[in-house]
Amino acid sequence: MHVLFDEAGKFLAGRILSEAEASAQVELDSGKRVKVKSANQLLRFDKPAPAELMAQAAPLAAEIELPLAWEFAPEAEFGFGELAADYFGGTPGVAQQAAMLLALYEAPYYFRRAGKGRFKKAPADIVAQALAAIEKKKQIAAQISAWADELAAGSTPGPIREQLYKILFRPDKNAPEYKAVVEAARATQLAPLALLQKAGAIESAYQFHWQRFLFENFPKGTGFPALQAPAIPDELPLADVQAYSIDDSSTTEIDDALSLQGLGTGTVVLGIHIAAPGLAVQPGDALDALARARLSTVYMPGYKITMLPDDVVEAYTLSEGRPVPAVSLYVTLDEATLEVQATETRLERVPIVANLRHDQIDHLITDDWLAGGHVSNKIEAEALPIKREQLSFLYKLAQHLKHQRELVRGKPETFNRPDYSFKLAGHDGDVPTGDEQVLITTRQRGAPLDVIVSELMILANSTWGQWLAHLGVPAIYRSQASLLPGVKVRMGAKALPHAGIGVPSYAWSTSPLRRYVDLVNQWQLIAAARFGQTAALAAPFKPKDAQLFAVISAFDAAYSAYNAHQSSMERFWTLKYLRQHGITELTASLIKEQAGGAWLARADTLPLVFTVLGAQGLPRGTQVRVRLGQIDDIALDVGGTVIEVLDADTPPTDNGVEDEDETSAAGPIAIAVDVSEAEGASADNPAP
Repeated sequence: MHVLFDEAGKFLAGRILSEAEASAQVELDSGKRVKVKSANQLLRFDKPAPAELMAQAAPLAAEIELPLAWEFAPEAEFGFGELAADYFGGTPGVAQQAAMLLALYEAPYYFRRAGKGRFKKAPADIVAQALAAIEKKKQIAAQISAWADELAAGSTPGPIREQLYKILFRPDKNAPEYKAVVEAARATQLAPLALLQKAGAIESAYQFHWQRFLFENFPKGTGFPALQAPAIPDELPLADVQAYSIDDSSTTEIDDALSLQGLGTGTVVLGIHIAAPGLAVQPGDALDALARARLSTVYMPGYKITMLPDDVVEAYTLSEGRPVPAVSLYVTLDEATLEVQATETRLERVPIVANLRHDQIDHLITDDWLAGGHVSNKIEAEALPIKREQLSFLYKLAQHLKHQRELVRGKPETFNRPDYSFKLAGHDGDVPTGDEQVLITTRQRGAPLDVIVSELMILANSTWGQWLAHLGVPAIYRSQASLLPGVKVRMGAKALPHAGIGVPSYAWSTSPLRRYVDLVNQWQLIAAARFGQTAALAAPFKPKDAQLFAVISAFDAAYSAYNAHQSSMERFWTLKYLRQHGITELTASLIKEQAGGAWLARADTLPLVFTVLGAQGLPRGTQVRVRLGQIDDIALDVGGTVIEVLDADTPPTDNGVEDEDETSAAGPIAIAVDVSEAEGASADNPAP
């Protein structure tokens, strides 16, 4: 005697060896013996043999017309043998019964399982819905196959083109567009990105990087809602100073300006004046929500996405020719020793005499000229709206402050690599196309105007950070425990030392138009200026405020993403520069050995870090001539091979304020960025 039984949803047949009251010992064709409960025994038979039965039943089950079987089925619950009798007529054979069992089990949309080989007919409306779903699934499968064929043949279907960035960066793995790409990639043995490139889905490398950034960070676009800049309600006193800002020509968000009083009297008062949107924009209002959603202005060559709308920026920026609201830090100094005697913070209106543009006057403001030497263009120098004596004092003070920081820091800051500026020729201000002619110019770090602005902003951020901590007013600080390798700069709500800069505490406060952290700190500063010792009670953010920690977390993530995109776009334009100028060879310095004998090298005259081969056995700092390989604009990658060793005695360079991990620029879509914590005057870009 043989038996057909259910084993965890799988139908098996075997020979009965022995039986008990509730089970049977069954031997399968494989020789394996199993214990089968009586409830799972569905059909007993003498002939044919178990293997033969299953071989007959499977093709017979495939021939059963399920709609017809459904018509024959009774409304009440039934067994598979009963339906087999109605369907096949007469007394069904064992193979027919087994075939009906298999067919019913595989058609849950027609028949619901009631257990122990019994079933119940599904309602007509449920069957109709199920059949429609099955048909739709078939159509989708056919569509997936058709799209996959198109991709494999080298063309991109419209729906896949529309979903391109979602497929690549945040795919819905159940979507037919994604499945088509996977199927085509498997068929062509290409990676999805390579497949889509070959199929023409990625028409522009620049658009690929730009759309990827927007998809991940600005899924709703970069436009602003219609919002008005609120007026500052306070009647602010007019400061009796003449202030000057120092920025790049492309800067629109002018956050800071400087003034001097009392030169030649023995006591000098330095004014550091910061734009004051925090006097009008309030926590929780519409503009605050907008700024908090963006958290920072995003910079890249030829374009930027501002944190605030242009008309709002215009209302509070420190533009020349008018008195503007500002949060001012006045630092009283001994003119001879440059020691700080007192500090005071005021809320006021500050007359901005001129917006100086360093890219227009850097060639005039040299160390030699500031020391009383000759200038290259006397007419231009005499036309400067600020006097040489003022700039000379500011530069002397900045050098003094820098020296003091370096004593605390434990080692000097050396900037023996230039800064690079990117300009797109003929660019009209819209999003670049990626085909513009790129100009890359250098500017030696440590230029006098850079030093002046950087050091005085460090002074303001450090002074205000310590003041807020003294008053018990919470703020957002940046700190670094030590200069040891791997010790990173962190953001938090505690006034901890910043070893990289060499100050006891450091709270970003000088860029409230372009960084949300600075705006938050400005609200706290305004409360401190108004209420003094009771400011902790009046400040918008209280000690251990959960909102403050939420801002820190969100800002860290967004700012990292924005800086990564800026670095990627600078690398894109550097690679474009190589193409446009037909550069196939360049000189570089070895900076870090990689696994497998490859080296990271830094180009001597371009902002480019890349991998080179053929430098085994050479010391770090060796200058070499490299032949470049193929440029990949999507991966933002290029490699090279050493063809000549030029100088093996070049000393390794110091990265300055914050020692960076040289390896961070090694891979594709990465670039080395050398920046300090302070805002320099060299770019419309706050440093990370």
